[in-house]
Amino acid sequence: MVDSGIQPWLFNVEPYEGESLSHFLGRVRSRNHLTASGLGQLAGIGAVVARWERFHLNPYPTQAQFEALGKLLGISSERFWTMLPPQGEGMKCEPIRLCGACYKESPCHRIEWQFKSRWKCDLHNLKLLAKCSNCEARFKIPALWEDGRCNRCRMSFGEMATLERL
Repeated sequence: MVDSGIQPWLFNVEPYEGESLSHFLGRVRSRNHLTASGLGQLAGIGAVVARWERFHLNPYPTQAQFEALGKLLGISSERFWTMLPPQGEGMKCEPIRLCGACYKESPCHRIEWQFKSRWKCDLHNLKLLAKCSNCEARFKIPALWEDGRCNRCRMSFGEMATLERL
């Protein structure tokens, strides 16, 4: 393939405060109609995007990978580090968890919901959900969330908060 010097043009996606890397990458891919491998190829980092979307962080992302992705998306590598668990914080890859009340206020998956030390939302005093309150379907990885609804019954994550109280 001949390098034409043409740079890819992507729709800009701004990260939410506290958003998980998985959810952010899914929003970027959805907005730009890209696959995980396509985003990785554009950034020159290969197939790691699909692993990151599933919270598989072993091997851990590198500064160079985040710099390459940041250059493509117009985001600092420092911002990507905030989308990962802090040093020393254990993380649960499964089940995917969420607070419906938080999601209603800010429609994103928060990285803190996957911390091993977290089982409830301190802000709303709600148990973190690991499945739909209506049909009990497990949540897909945040990168695959399309519109903040259960993939099976279509109940919104925000509605689930009214059904779940501690």
